[in-house]
Parts: sequence; C-alpha cells; structure tokens
Amino acid sequence: MSLHESIQFDRPALTSDTAAGEITCPVCSREIADEAVPLASLDADIRRLLLANAPDRTEFDGVCARCVRIFSRAKDQIVADAAVQKDGSHVLSTPLRLDADERFSGKGVTIAFLDSGFYPHVDLTSPKNRIVAYHSLLDGDGRLDSLFRPDVASWHGMMTSVVAAGNGSLSNGFYRGLAPDSDVVLVKLARTGRITDEDIRLGLEWVLENRDRYGVRVVNISAGGDEEQYYLNDPLSRLVEECTMAGIAIVCAVGNAGHLPNHPVVPPASAPSSIAVGGLDDNNSLDRAKRGMYRSSYGPTVDGFQKPEVIAPSIWVPAPILPNTPTAQQAELLTKLDDAPDDQLHSIIRDHEGVDAELDAALDRPVHSIRQIITLKIRRENVITKHYKYVDGTSFSAPIVSSLIAQMIEANPALTPQQIKTILIRTAERLPHYEVDRQGWGVIDPRRAVEMAAMLS
Repeated sequence: MSLHESIQFDRPALTSDTAAGEITCPVCSREIADEAVPLASLDADIRRLLLANAPDRTEFDGVCARCVRIFSRAKDQIVADAAVQKDGSHVLSTPLRLDADERFSGKGVTIAFLDSGFYPHVDLTSPKNRIVAYHSLLDGDGRLDSLFRPDVASWHGMMTSVVAAGNGSLSNGFYRGLAPDSDVVLVKLARTGRITDEDIRLGLEWVLENRDRYGVRVVNISAGGDEEQYYLNDPLSRLVEECTMAGIAIVCAVGNAGHLPNHPVVPPASAPSSIAVGGLDDNNSLDRAKRGMYRSSYGPTVDGFQKPEVIAPSIWVPAPILPNTPTAQQAELLTKLDDAPDDQLHSIIRDHEGVDAELDAALDRPVHSIRQIITLKIRRENVITKHYKYVDGTSFSAPIVSSLIAQMIEANPALTPQQIKTILIRTAERLPHYEVDRQGWGVIDPRRAVEMAAMLS
C-alpha cells in the first residue's frame, strides 16, 4: 500500500457535540474530514516518530496527512539531530511545531532587534555573517568586534535574535528560526537592569533614521517600558506610530504578568499600531488539544485597545546557550554525562570538578543515584543539547512573530505593516476555553499567513 493510499476509520456515534464525519488525528487532534493515512503504509522511522509524539502514547492505525507530511519532511533531522526526551518523544523545533512553510526563510528581509545586549552567535554568522549592523546606546561603538566583549546582559538579545533568525548550525539546521536567511540589525539599549521608555525610544529613533541604509522592515522589541500611558501623550507610542507609517512593522512582547491581578500592557506594546504578542504554551507538541495559555500580560490598554493581537509559543522555545559561560560549561557536562556509559560517570565528574557543585558532591554516590541527579538537572536547567536549552517568556514569542513577518515580506515585498497585522489576525486560531482578552485573535498560523501574503502580491 502506498503512502498516499488511505483507510476509513470507524465513524464516531453522533451526539449533540459531534457532527457526522468528525474523526480526529491521534497525534495533532485536528479533524480528519474523510480519510486517514494508515500507519502500516509508512516507513519504520516515521511510524516510530508518530507513535512517540502522540500525546497519550496509545496504539492507533492511522493519522492525518498533515502529520505525515510534517514528520516525513523533518524525519532525517529529527532522527539525527533532535534531542530525545526520556519518554521517547523529541524536542521539536519551532518551525516543525508551527508547520511553517519551508519555501520562505526571510531571505532579503532585515529584522532589527532592540535589547539589553547581544552576542554574534554562530547561528547568525555562519556560513555567512548576517549581522549587517550593530549600534550601542552606551558608547556609540558600532563595530561588530565589540560584540565579543564579555557582558552578562548579552544572553537575552542573543536568544531573541537567534530564535527569530538563527539557522540552527549547531544542530545541523534543526533548531532554527522561521527566518534563517534574514539579515539582522542589533541595537543595544542598556547594560543590565530595567530598560526604560527612553532607552527604547532612542533605539527606535536610530532604527528609523537608518531604515533605508539597512533595509529594515521589521523591528522586534522584547522589552517593556515604564508604566501604562495614553498613547497620544506618550513619545514612545507616537514613535511606534511614526515607524509604522514609514513602513516598519513593530513587534512587541506583551509582558509576563498575566498571573497577577494587575496585568498592564505598557508601551511600546500598547501603541495602537504595534503588533503585541502574547504567549502560547503548546507543551512541545503538535497536539492542538494540549494548547494552553502562558502567563502573558493582556489588556485592554488604558486607551481601550485589544492587546495582544496574537499569541505564539512562549515556553519550550529552543534557544542557544551563551558560549563561554558557566551555563554553557554545565550544559556540556550534563549532556556528556547523559550520553556516557555507567562506568565512566565518576571519572567524567572528577575531570570536570568545579563545573557543577551538585555533581561534585555526588561523587561518592552509586551510579543509579548519579543518573537520577543528571536527569533532574537536565530537566531543571531546561537543557536540550550542549548548545541549546528551553527558554520561556513573551520575549521569545515576539521574535517568532517577527520571523514569520519576514517570511511574509519575502513572499510579498509590497506588504504594509497594516496589511501584515490584518493577515496575522485573519489567519490566527483562537484557543477554546480561554478569554479573548488574554489571547487576542489567537495562535499564529505561519503557513496560512504566508499563503495569504502571497495572494495579495
């Protein structure tokens, strides 16, 4: 039987909540309208991937064609380069989880990032250096080599820029962003501590002044300002409107205070023309039934605007570990221990004394106890591989949307920021059982958004 042949599933009994013909895929929980691809028709690797990534791990006979396409497309990379969790499932990449359109990679589009600090990660600089400009508000030094100066604040901006535009070079391309061919402009706003409205405004002014020089079409701001403001009286919000009118899409993290009684949306995310992004928790799964909300901030704003407009993955987001740091040393040691045979654990820990105090203290324990410590620490530290870890926060959902916008602009360079926002809203999918205020128009759909963008060209 070929891959494209299918079998009929037994129809569920009709109930008040079930329409005729509704069959759901056991992997993604999407409705299968007519027929499913039989599991027996697939090769062994794809069968194993589908079974391992099904949410309830139960046996099943067939899946939807969409899941077959997703896992077939990524099979070789998953088998070779994806981290495997203890339950047998895989740490999925952002493009895979969102079923992004691989025909578009942000080529020819420049994204500017405003953040506390940056590092020229290899996922941005190899095989081609795509960092086209660097500007610092602190000393005016825009030389790219100054990015290599040690700075404790570098990790945040490095992660946001790589989440969007990284090519996953340290995972053979698997843990890449949606726009791995886009160019980036990096604007350093502060060294450490809180980033102010004034910092963001000055950084955004520089981008506006240099947009033509570097071809900036998207700005990602994974930082919040000082406090709630009426946009007509707020210089930063007015500057967001000016940038939008000049053809720059401004994407802002909405914040992480959704669990608090007061969950304000502050500038620049509260500006009317900004694309404010909230957080989705998809549980590292393709299963739509497992989707939930992250604790992201939400409106309405003091001006009565709906914020966020859309949500994107804000937890379980693969991101690079800042090289040459204690965190990097710890991740490398943990992954080395996790892969090592039992009889080498004690010697490896002794050879790396001082990297991890808990492991040093466990040297006199039996192997099974050390294994438990390693597993617990990998989970606690969110380690994927020695080069990547999970991160969370709307700081990382915003660059996912920025990278999707780069795909959309590649598909249709004539798009305006207003059209971009409209497409994102029209193609988003709302989560059931969650307030509209928290999620706006819902979860981004990269494939549908790019298709709609291309249709307008």
